[in-house]
Amino acid sequence: MIGRASFLAATAAAAAGIALPAATRAQAPVARRIDVHNHVIPPPFLAAGRPEIIAGSDVDPAPILTWSPEGALAEMERTGVQTALLSMGTPAISLLASLGGNRDRIRTTTRACNEYTASLVRQYPGRFGNFAAVPLPDVAASLAEAAYALDTLEADGIGILSSYGDTYPGDPSFMPFYAELNRRKAIVFVHPTSPACCAGSLPGIAASLDEFMFEITRAITSMLFGGVFSKNPDITFIFTHAGGTVMPIAARIAAFAARHHEFDADVPGGAIPALKKLYYDIANSTNPASMSALMNLVPTDHILFGSDTPYVPIAVTAGGFDKLTIPDDVRTAIARNNAVRLWPRFA
Repeated sequence: MIGRASFLAATAAAAAGIALPAATRAQAPVARRIDVHNHVIPPPFLAAGRPEIIAGSDVDPAPILTWSPEGALAEMERTGVQTALLSMGTPAISLLASLGGNRDRIRTTTRACNEYTASLVRQYPGRFGNFAAVPLPDVAASLAEAAYALDTLEADGIGILSSYGDTYPGDPSFMPFYAELNRRKAIVFVHPTSPACCAGSLPGIAASLDEFMFEITRAITSMLFGGVFSKNPDITFIFTHAGGTVMPIAARIAAFAARHHEFDADVPGGAIPALKKLYYDIANSTNPASMSALMNLVPTDHILFGSDTPYVPIAVTAGGFDKLTIPDDVRTAIARNNAVRLWPRFA
């Protein structure tokens, strides 16, 4: 664990207006960041789901609709990002209305998106990586696409969403998919989406405001109590937005696991150790309250820089991160070194 006590002391001191030692004062922006939460908008995705992509965002859709690799690289240069791990956002390709649930069209669109993103990785070596999309909840097709993405396209990992309609990622039907990724020791990036249960429960409030955070929590608890983490210890799971609301309710999750012995086989070592083993990015979470909650539970070597661009500019997370009163070793670990440990080719 890298400097957690130093971080918490520095944050408390800052909140109290106490002068900090030079070593823990906010530093200049960190160059050569690795951004693990950077969205690609492949033309096949936009062609298939433009209305839904617009409807699913509560921000100006222009940066999304006009996304280009050149624009992404320019933003990376402005914010000190060396490498961006590109991933698909929401909605799921498999749920796009224009594809009508047609398995072949979903599969073809997913493949076209992955081919496009892989072409960017080849065209701009060292600047982009790739979390390949899969057509879940179709497990058979997802197994085939994951194999192609990892073996042929040399993807850096697989991207999945927090839910697919009413199906959450801890569903038993997904276990063959995880078993194969576990065999491959793959990295899996989990991103929130609008939940089928309650995306419109608060009129006028976008799901991205609160439901995305709850979705990350639902995904983690679904996978925890579904035995995904315990049965697939060789998968590296990355969750976005500092774990959503998991950190404040981690004790409740642990208490539930301790009371309900029917989950003993799926959560064999207890919930807290399982949560500590996961990785979390800090997109839109670089404020003292969120970071204190995250770092009070999670080892700092499991925290990664992420931005959520183009939905949120990199500068939003980067600006907050650069102002945090954290030790230099923690800052460098989160900005870069933790990701290099996962992907040594980006060193």
